[in-house]
Amino acid sequence: MSRLHIFAASLVDIATHFDVADVPEIDLPSETIEGARGLAVFEHQGQRRLKGMDWGFPRVTREMRERGEMPGRVGLVADLTNPLWDKLVADPRYRCIIPITHFANPDGAQGSKTRTWFSMKGQRMMAWAGFCRNVPDYGPVYAGMTMPANAAVEPTNDRMPVLLEPRHYERWLKGSIREVIDFQFSAPAAAARMEVEKTEDLWRSGALPGSGRPQLALL
Repeated sequence: MSRLHIFAASLVDIATHFDVADVPEIDLPSETIEGARGLAVFEHQGQRRLKGMDWGFPRVTREMRERGEMPGRVGLVADLTNPLWDKLVADPRYRCIIPITHFANPDGAQGSKTRTWFSMKGQRMMAWAGFCRNVPDYGPVYAGMTMPANAAVEPTNDRMPVLLEPRHYERWLKGSIREVIDFQFSAPAAAARMEVEKTEDLWRSGALPGSGRPQLALL
């Protein structure tokens, strides 16, 4: 599953699309990888808020502590019964929507993998179902829920983001754990709706998709 996404849209566009109460001032990176800054929409006191957060919950194993290693980051939620998530996902207070316009998967041979980008045809914004929390010593962080990939994404990875339709935003942010499970195990976005951009850009190149560059130049 991808560990790279971008938001090729302005903060005003994102706030308008998700009916956010106020547009915050956020200094955003050109791309987001695990551990880096990203965006999340959540509900607080009856209003939707947009906030900059780091992508990935901190995770430290016993072995990592013994070796004195820094915490790793876990930005993808696949198994809802995992102790890292099981209590978190049941509580609507920790639900969020991750605004993205494109996500990427590594493609090609090991050692020379390139970036293949995915977006939605005729749809500037995608809404990734996520979870967020203010973690002591780390601050606000988020992670995105995944599901089995559709036929467009599957050649590069067998999982993809759980993408929400606008009519589902309220249900995601306020629904029960049963509805969370239903979202994860429902059919993915149809492959025919996906725009696939294969590139020759190496995975670690930092290069953006062609369809994302004009909008990013306006930010």
